[in-house]
Amino acid sequence: MVTNPAVLSTRAVRSMPLTFVCGAAVGVLGGMIGLGGAEFRLPLLIGVFGFAALSAVILNKAMSLIVVVTALPARLAAVSFSDLGAHWTIAINLLAGSLLGAWAGASWAVRMRTATLYKVLAGLMVAMAGALVLTHTTQLGTLHLSTPVQIVAGVVAGFGIGVVAAIMGVAGGELLIPTIVLLYGMDIKTAGSLSLLVSLPTMLVAFARYSRDGSFAVLRASLRFTLVLAAGSIAGALLGGLFLGLVPNLVLMPALAVILLASAIKTARHAAPATH
Repeated sequence: MVTNPAVLSTRAVRSMPLTFVCGAAVGVLGGMIGLGGAEFRLPLLIGVFGFAALSAVILNKAMSLIVVVTALPARLAAVSFSDLGAHWTIAINLLAGSLLGAWAGASWAVRMRTATLYKVLAGLMVAMAGALVLTHTTQLGTLHLSTPVQIVAGVVAGFGIGVVAAIMGVAGGELLIPTIVLLYGMDIKTAGSLSLLVSLPTMLVAFARYSRDGSFAVLRASLRFTLVLAAGSIAGALLGGLFLGLVPNLVLMPALAVILLASAIKTARHAAPATH
């Protein structure tokens, strides 16, 4: 599918200082909950910077990839390779589903009508808001499944996470971490590092699929914008990490959920007939 360059972006002029500040704001939000914040960056790309749905997803995926690659060394410093190596089967189990899901999700996204993709993105933002509140305000246990059932559940969960991550352009840590805790009984710290090892190849697969579509040209057309917004996201995530735990989850998570719900409503409005 070749996309008309006119739909890649509806705004040709962007302030780089504003771009950095917006990226930093997203990073702070993500850093405060120990994530990259890509779910908050997607609404900005659509609502503030005026990118069409598919172009916004591709840009978000590129920035998520940059943020994950940047965060990986810090995570590996906190949890060593040897510690992660003891749990390599978990990563393989999830990757067996997430790699397929990433390819499938990206394939579906490039084939969707623009209006449909806006609706899907809005629905996923609502689901992400619910996931944030649930996983950060409740105590996650372990399901204690038998090994065969656990393997099947890991592949199915991985596939679903790969689809969602590809369609939204996110790393998927907000879904991978609770999944690893629930299915495999890992502690949050180890789950966070394992999630990066799963999300990185998963994002690369989705990225490879998107690169075959004409809309991928948005990266070349907006390279400076992408790098500045990603830099802001990284700087904000580092700052937000300093605030980790400062605001109680019972206050922070509902507030972030409201932001996502408001973003979902605004994104859904883009699905009006006049936008495609």
